[in-house]
Amino acid sequence: MERVILWFVLFAGSLAQQDMDGKVFLFSEATATAHVVLQPTLTKPLDKLTICLRSFTELTREHSIFSLAMPGSGKDNTFLIFPNSPNFCSIYVNGENNRIKTNPATLDWKHTCVTWTSDTGVIQLWIDGKLYARRVSKKGFSIDTKTSIILGQEQDSFGGGFDIKQSFAGEITDVHMWDYVLPPKEISEAFFNTKILNVNIIS
Repeated sequence: MERVILWFVLFAGSLAQQDMDGKVFLFSEATATAHVVLQPTLTKPLDKLTICLRSFTELTREHSIFSLAMPGSGKDNTFLIFPNSPNFCSIYVNGENNRIKTNPATLDWKHTCVTWTSDTGVIQLWIDGKLYARRVSKKGFSIDTKTSIILGQEQDSFGGGFDIKQSFAGEITDVHMWDYVLPPKEISEAFFNTKILNVNIIS
């Protein structure tokens, strides 16, 4: 039987890079304080990435599930995954909003993967194994090694500036991040919960 560890997110939590398998973060209600801080060690700027996670929510408003900020003015939405229920999801890259139409949300667990590469600027959004319309954003941009990564809140400043109207309520699990673009086969394996290998930023 798979072991599951349930974390009740009542205030700021801080996790260094570690095995995230089996950990479920429960945001029991919308607040302007509850969030999870992830602290991976970045040794070089990111010019490509993949982020995957599972989430469950009853929210019908916009909310943040993954927020990466850099220090400095206008850097709060360096990389943001921001569902706009019922059938849109915004992916922000260096402050640029890339709004993607998706299938209407259902009351169930959802597996979300987002990839981006600086070489072409191409963003891919995968939800439950389905690839949606690609966007192109911030070709040539890179993410610095000093970052603030937060689950459950959208940062309006580096590490803070939370707004309850943009907060997440529900559950988040299986959070993974890579410094390269995952090929479709491996995104499918992540969706079907096959063993995930070679996770090198958040595992």
